[in-house]
This record gives sequence, C-alpha cells and structure tokens, in this order.
Amino acid sequence: MRRPISIKHGMEKLTSHSGLINIGALLDAINFRFRFETINGIHCVDPKISHADILGSMIALMSIGKPDYDAIEIFREKQDFFSKAVGISVCPSSPTLRQRIDLIGNRADTAIKDAGADLVRSCAPAISPIHTSAGEFLPLDMDVSPFDNSKTQKEGVSRTYKGVDGFAPIFAYLGTEGYLVNLELREGKQHCQKNTPAFINSTLDYVRKITAQPVLVRLDSGNDSQDNFPSISRSNVHFIIKRNLRRESPQKWVDLAKQTGVQHHCRPGKQVWIGKTCVDINGNPLPYPIIFEVTERQTKKGQALLFPEYQIDTYWCSLDQLPPDEVIRLYHDHGTSEQFHSELKSDMGLERLPSGRFSSNSLILHLGMLTYNMLRIIGQISFEESNPNELPGTRKKKVSRRRIRTVMQDLIYMAGRLVTRGRQWYLSFGQLNPFSKMMERVYLRLNLLPATE
Repeated sequence: MRRPISIKHGMEKLTSHSGLINIGALLDAINFRFRFETINGIHCVDPKISHADILGSMIALMSIGKPDYDAIEIFREKQDFFSKAVGISVCPSSPTLRQRIDLIGNRADTAIKDAGADLVRSCAPAISPIHTSAGEFLPLDMDVSPFDNSKTQKEGVSRTYKGVDGFAPIFAYLGTEGYLVNLELREGKQHCQKNTPAFINSTLDYVRKITAQPVLVRLDSGNDSQDNFPSISRSNVHFIIKRNLRRESPQKWVDLAKQTGVQHHCRPGKQVWIGKTCVDINGNPLPYPIIFEVTERQTKKGQALLFPEYQIDTYWCSLDQLPPDEVIRLYHDHGTSEQFHSELKSDMGLERLPSGRFSSNSLILHLGMLTYNMLRIIGQISFEESNPNELPGTRKKKVSRRRIRTVMQDLIYMAGRLVTRGRQWYLSFGQLNPFSKMMERVYLRLNLLPATE
C-alpha cells in the first residue's frame, strides 16, 4: 500500500515560471522599454505605470499561457520575480491593465510589427528555406484562421466561414519554423480576399526588413485573385496559389489532362494526370502557367462505381522551371501553417480574445505575435544548445522545431528557488530538473544578443 506523502509549507522563495528570464532577455534585445515607453497619440493623465510596463506585463502573461487581465493579480503580491524577469518597473492591477489596453487600442500595432521584424531578424538562430529544383526559397504562408468566440457580445464577432461566431484574422508565417511576420484581426464575416492584396504588400515589406533571400508566397483557393500576384517590381518573390474553378467546366479539365498530362497509376481503380498549361480551357493565354492535377476514381471503399469520380486541383505558379509534381508537393506543404494556427489558438490560449473592444483585441493579438516569436526563438535556440546525453530518449526522431506548448512546459514553467544576496538575484534549480542546464545555456546565449537600435 502506498504511503501518503506529507505536505509542508516552507519559507523558501520559489517560482514556477523561471523561464520568463528568457522572455526578458529577448525584450531587452529589441529595446522594448525604449520603444514603448511612450506611444504617439496616447495621452494618459498622471501615468504612474508606463506603457512599456503594461505591454510587457501582457507579453509575460501570454508567455505562460494566461492571456487574461485577471491573471495578473496573482503576480502582484510576493511575486517580485515576475516583474524582475521581464523588466517591469511596476506590476499593474487587472483594472489598470484593462483600461490601458483599451486606451492604447490598435494605435501600437504598427510599432509592434516593426519590433517583431527586428526580433526575427536579429534574434532568430536561422530561418530555414525549402529546397527545390529551382533553388532555395523561404516559404511565406498566408491564411485566415477563424477564432471561435461564440456566445459573446464582443465587437466584431460575427459568423465565420467555419459556421461559428468569432473573428477571422489573417496570418503570415515565414520559414519552415513558422515565424509570424504579419497579422490582421478581422471581423468574422469579412471575406478572406478583402484587403488581402494590401496585406500581402505590407507583409513583403516586413519580410524584406528581415531577409533578402528569395521568397515563395503560398495561398489557398480563397485568395485566388490576380490582385494577389506580387508586383513584378519585387525581386526574388514568387508564388503558388491554388485556383478556384468557379464556373469552369470540369469535363474540359479532364479532357485537357488526358490529352496533355502525365498519367500516374496509383492503385487499381485510381489514376492521376499531372501537367502544365499556358492557356486556359478555352484557349485564352494566361499571365502565368497553370499546374493541374486530375484524379479519376473508378472504385471507392472497395466498391466499383457506376460512373468515375473526378477531383480537379489547379494552381497558379510563377516558377516556370519547377516540374508540376514538385509544385503540387510544395503547395501541400502549405498545410503546415495549420499547425502554427493551432499553437497560437490552443497552446497560447489566444483563440478567445479577452476584451469586448475590437481595437483592444487587435492589440492583444499583435502582442501575441511578438510573444509567439519569442517562444519560437527560445525553442529553436534550445535545439542548438541541447545535449542528447542530458535528456536520453528525447531525440529519437528528427524534428525541425519545438512546439510552443513544449517550449512553455519545458523552458518557461520551470521550478526554481529565488535567492537574493546583496543586490544580486540568483535562480537555483534542483538536481531533479532535467532541463536546467539547457535553459542556462539558452539564457546565456540570449544575453549575448546585441540590442537593436
């Protein structure tokens, strides 16, 4: 029979979120306090707490998965480490946090995006490209992901294309690691194509602040519009956009595929034709080639069909030198961005935004973008600093990134004892903590990052 374990209440100063020191180091690297000490157009009467303290407190809360105003209260009393770790002079109360977020609204969004671009450019250990037969390209995946905020009266909440009430923000992720370089909070009822050309242009501007490498923009069929084709004045920018067939004749695509495509026998009862065309099904010239994939199924679930079923997928592609099957593979990889959406919505708890005001929720989401990139950078640096001998069995399979939830659980929620001696603060980790040495190396490396101007 198991013996019960006794509980004691000691006098030690313990913290369950020691990893916040890494967030503080990244905030210092982008001069966060200097950037947001004052915000143009925001006048606060007798501000005893600076804007930087307000925004920094919200970032710290998001880093531990608690993007809620009331969550700040537990850190106000006997929680000096929370403020010390992220460089907050005064920890605000929940009402102060709410009121100041409402006051700032979306007027800090552009400054936060600029800070996010500087963060990725100067602090990300690497931005990995995809390898193709035409060279290396940084993937730039843009997509809308509905936020379910049903049964609320928040400003901007309306019916989304997923059939739930909420918001429909659009996101842009760079590199195979999925660094978030731009976003826009939208009402749930807004069509995904509305304002997207302007969003693409602003995203490419942020990308060019980060890197000059060739970029491959990938969009789904909801954004099938020639307005989304990047301007020819932009160098080293290419795209793959899935087409919407709209009222085009499926039978004409089937006939074209069988006449000009390359046939692939996948299994008995299923065959696929893949090819490229420079004219549409009516013979009209196209601005860019169309890649097509036509799938014919004569059996389904082991049963023969009376008439064959056809699935037709077509794609715009600006890279003439890529073979059609590679274009299709590159577009399918665009689905990885759904995992990035999940990390924002589930791991960081950002799906149900905390405010009733649209402008305040926009600010919260932009701060979430900055926090997401910080957690991503910490996770990627931990890859380079990890020692397989410290954590046996953790690197059995090859992975390219740590999920945000894993970063939070292993490197943010880390128990430590806070020791103060003179004017120096120390964190002491127990010998049972398997991640403490790796976290120390990550923190030391972050402290060596030069501050951006």
